[in-house]
Amino acid sequence: QVQLVESGGGLVQPGGSLRLACAASGTIRSIHAMAWHRQAPGKQRELVASIAPGGTTDYADAVKGRFTISRDSAKNTVYLQMNSLKSEDTAVYYCVANIRTTVILRWIDYWGQGTQVTVSS
Repeated sequence: QVQLVESGGGLVQPGGSLRLACAASGTIRSIHAMAWHRQAPGKQRELVASIAPGGTTDYADAVKGRFTISRDSAKNTVYLQMNSLKSEDTAVYYCVANIRTTVILRWIDYWGQGTQVTVSS
């Protein structure tokens, strides 16, 4: 089995920063791409940022220049550094990882449970 556990969410004032972390554990053989998505109330889930195994990153236009995604492959962990936060960044943030386990040899997307980020004064 595989688990993804997010941490680091919370309440922050506009202009502030937060760092999210997502650790994958379980019967992991290898991890391909990792990413962060978010879902605001009444809106569809959207891709925020992604990172390939070699480190290539991609960002949604709304967060470019403010958010940075990174990964520690040794720890099976992906991070999202969020700076200059705005009220419109308020959402539940989910991590997803494309994983091949030691039991199921095909690649499957595994999702975390989500962590709430609230930007408000």
